Amino acid sequence: MELVFIPAPGVGHLISAVEMAKLLITRDQRLSITFLIISFPSDTAVTAYSRSLHRKSNNSPRLHFIYLPAVDSAPILNSTSPFAAMCTIIHNHTPHVRDAVAGLTTRPGESTQLTGFVVDVLCTPMIDLANEFGVPTYVFFTSSAAFLGFNVTLLNLSDSQDVTELIDSVTDLSMPSFKNSVPTKVIPLLATDKEGGSTLYFSIGRKLKQANGILINTFFELESHALKSMVNGGTPPIYPVGPVLNINNHNHNNDDNVMITRWLDHQPPLSVVLLCFGSMGSFDEDQVKEIAYALERSGHRFLWSLRRPSPNKGKLESPTEYSNPAEVLPEGFLERTANVGMVTGWVPQAEVLSHWAVGGFVSHCGWNSILESLWYGVPLATWPMYAEQQMNAFEMVVELKLGVEIKIDYRKEFFGEKNTSEVVKAEEIEIGIRKVMESESEQRKKVKEMKDKCRMVMMEGGSSYNSLGRFIDNLSQLI
Repeated sequence: MELVFIPAPGVGHLISAVEMAKLLITRDQRLSITFLIISFPSDTAVTAYSRSLHRKSNNSPRLHFIYLPAVDSAPILNSTSPFAAMCTIIHNHTPHVRDAVAGLTTRPGESTQLTGFVVDVLCTPMIDLANEFGVPTYVFFTSSAAFLGFNVTLLNLSDSQDVTELIDSVTDLSMPSFKNSVPTKVIPLLATDKEGGSTLYFSIGRKLKQANGILINTFFELESHALKSMVNGGTPPIYPVGPVLNINNHNHNNDDNVMITRWLDHQPPLSVVLLCFGSMGSFDEDQVKEIAYALERSGHRFLWSLRRPSPNKGKLESPTEYSNPAEVLPEGFLERTANVGMVTGWVPQAEVLSHWAVGGFVSHCGWNSILESLWYGVPLATWPMYAEQQMNAFEMVVELKLGVEIKIDYRKEFFGEKNTSEVVKAEEIEIGIRKVMESESEQRKKVKEMKDKCRMVMMEGGSSYNSLGRFIDNLSQLI
């Protein structure tokens, strides 16, 4: 049985999809998986990760990677919004995907039984291509079940009203996938974008409903209410198979990683707060200084991933590293905190969260980061930035009570447009840091319990283990 995986551009999408694929081929020896990789020419993170995959692919003979030819993305990136640009670039790869899949099914001397496509939610337009080959399409949904349910409900609302008006509403929304009313301030900006973003957003949602099933990176014990709300709720069959995480890929040979690990080794247990805001997260200088003041006043030990924003506002570009972080920090900060803190660039987040010295996590609330924090039992303080992260923060703080709030509604879209938040002051940040580092907090107790559940659900007989089995059984019926 051959599955074709098509992740969206971006290293985060690719890593999650590869881990999902590893679970599948480990579980069933009949499965082989081929990845069709779409990437931006400037995405160095994807390039680095791809090289590591090449080195390891010989150890996984049933896992293959095809790097699709690049399309000319410069005119697209320069002429439209980043979200629209990404969707257009994915669509423009359709001929290359068609050729690659055709090549798989006609390889000389081999008998390939194409069984289906597994695509990222941004790649749902590829459902039409799967139909050409007469195979089903499954979506690998890498956000929460609560967010999936929100999208289904909002899509249904959009059939009868102009949902872009919700951005100006002060009335909280009743959403079946949430127990609590959802404030409009946490709705993703794209869903209410009056300049065409919402139209594109909902077109993806409509294609999602055409899928044959949805593999979702969550688990029943975490999001039971949201998952129950979608039973017979007009969605394709849902398979909660998480937490799907890249937890065994620690790069101990990298010089920066070694330095970080050595520093952590010399800190007391549960004494360090990690500040890390994802692959696209960064702050302007005024906000950096407020964070520094908060850290210094809190008295807690810290490891801070500080990255330079892209100078090109409105462009889909990742943050870079500071050659000299002191240029944006308060004068003397590095010297005053030398014995209790470490300011660095990119950090191996999962590896750091697994370290016994780390006791708290200030996070942008990307769903993958949330799952990593739960897997390692590290409570988090929410500071969302873009995409659906405000809704994730709301779920963690209000719905599940697994996090504490620095902010829930902060917005700093990674492309620099439509940012709606003022600078968060040091006092507010300090309060959040102190709360997340409390040793006997209710959140810490609940996160510790969820850590055990994360492992149990993936073991034989666990809810996610069984759900993955049902998905494979569904594939087997197609043979």
